[in-house]
Amino acid sequence: MLAGRLLEESEPGAAEAPCPGSCQAQRVLQTLQASLRSRTLTGAVPRAGGPDLPPCQRAAGSAHLCGQAAAGRPERGQAVVPEMPGAGRTRTDSLISSGVQMRAEEEEEEEEVEEEEEEEKEAAAAPLELGERLGAEDLREACARFLRGCLRARSPALRPVASSSPPSLALDFTEAARHAGFLELAPGEVAALLADPALGVAREEAVFEAALRWVRHDAPGRRAHLRRLLEHVRLPLLPPAYFLQKVEADELLRASRECRPLLLEARACFILGREAGGLRTRPRRFMDLAEVIVVIGGCGRKGLTRLPFTDAYHPESQRWTPLPSLPGYMRSEFAACTLRNDIYVSGGHINSHDVWMFSSHLHTWIKVASLHKGRWRHKMVALLGQLFVVGGFDGLQRLRSVERYDPFSNTWESAEPLLEAVSSAAVVPCAGRLYVIGGARQDNISTDKVQCFDPKEDRWSLRSPAPFSQRCLEAVSLEDAIYVMGGLMSKIFTYHPGTDVWGEAAVLPSPVESCGVALCDGKVHITGGRDDHGESTDRVFTFDPSSGQVEARPPLQRCTSSHGCVTIVQSLGR
Repeated sequence: MLAGRLLEESEPGAAEAPCPGSCQAQRVLQTLQASLRSRTLTGAVPRAGGPDLPPCQRAAGSAHLCGQAAAGRPERGQAVVPEMPGAGRTRTDSLISSGVQMRAEEEEEEEEVEEEEEEEKEAAAAPLELGERLGAEDLREACARFLRGCLRARSPALRPVASSSPPSLALDFTEAARHAGFLELAPGEVAALLADPALGVAREEAVFEAALRWVRHDAPGRRAHLRRLLEHVRLPLLPPAYFLQKVEADELLRASRECRPLLLEARACFILGREAGGLRTRPRRFMDLAEVIVVIGGCGRKGLTRLPFTDAYHPESQRWTPLPSLPGYMRSEFAACTLRNDIYVSGGHINSHDVWMFSSHLHTWIKVASLHKGRWRHKMVALLGQLFVVGGFDGLQRLRSVERYDPFSNTWESAEPLLEAVSSAAVVPCAGRLYVIGGARQDNISTDKVQCFDPKEDRWSLRSPAPFSQRCLEAVSLEDAIYVMGGLMSKIFTYHPGTDVWGEAAVLPSPVESCGVALCDGKVHITGGRDDHGESTDRVFTFDPSSGQVEARPPLQRCTSSHGCVTIVQSLGR
């Protein structure tokens, strides 16, 4: 029930009685009052299955409108509210005679709940449409906030408003989760709500607490749904201290064997970084945190210019943000990857031993321990919390050399060498193993071999060969599948390590090599590279593994090839 008196225009500074209901209701009244005082909203003609109400009734609660009605003058900004399905004359009379009000009616009879919700969903579109027609953004936003707060924003009619109002969504879910109606939702409805990547929350703690509150409302009957709900809570996004004190110490979770794997996955993410988490490590759309693609250095259009730039790109807003450039680093054909949300760059032309780390927390570059063996045209990946530098070229020959970096001790050590020396191969971790695909054996000879390293057994083995023999390749892994592109190939190929089977995933609009590839928001972003004329390009394509679609995206800021391309999580407010 929404209550509170409407202030007259002659009493703009009068104090209001404390709101006994939701604070959202208070905000609705305040917004309507402001709209009346500014004459943005001066009159409305409600219809609900009958004739228009006379002016004197429409003017109730407003001194200005009463005066207009008495003088017989037309109302500026008068609008007609469309007929509200399901709203009878009695309800409309009550609304107008009370001033400008909105009611969220809750029926106690169980058999009438569903019918009442459908009525409210249909009627909700009318005040929102009024706000649209009058251009009254405050009114429109207040109505949307109130309705969402009562868990009515799931109506298709309100989704356009929801998508356009991130701040209010962030506020509304937290408030809605405290509403009594939230506790009465069915398990499937709660799971669908928590699974929404566009769920408007600023912090994941609100999602976790909402899930636990729903379960505790009827713990004996709802305990069986705990695992299902917790799957949609992005535990790796919680602060580590909160996870230890609030999640792992929770009695419900400690007693649930089914939830234990999810807690172990989150703990692994805190130790190893995003490589261990998949979907649950991605920020939700309206959080301050977001995945951004970082493009580092590379070669210019003709391949002669070394680019000193480091820039972050947020795909959703299509916004570029400059980052600090790598100090004195004007090399090409280096390797780049991320580990625990920090960026590492190693080697480069000619025969460099240098390794740099960009700390996303400190927002600066730091030089770390150097490689034992200088190299370029190699690859570097993160696996089980360590970095692996694989293969490459030292100016004389292709390398079998593999080095492993421990970030805790800041030391490199030699690892088991490749079965076959390669440079410019695709190197990618997947399902706890390391895969080296294709690459150059000699100047004019490429290979189709797939070399697999198992860190538990500390040995390499050969898998099914690739359906191509190419160099200058790139690869990413997603949900236990590997996607390979580049090498001037016109297709994206997929490899499934579990079945050792190759396939074709998509066709590219134009072939490239030495491109940058990064995963962001579940899509593969292919940036820059050299075309079949040997020139760098600024083209960007995205590949969606879930649909198999390839789309052109806005170009890079400049033509680039042989560059670093990685994804990190960054605060959009930085």
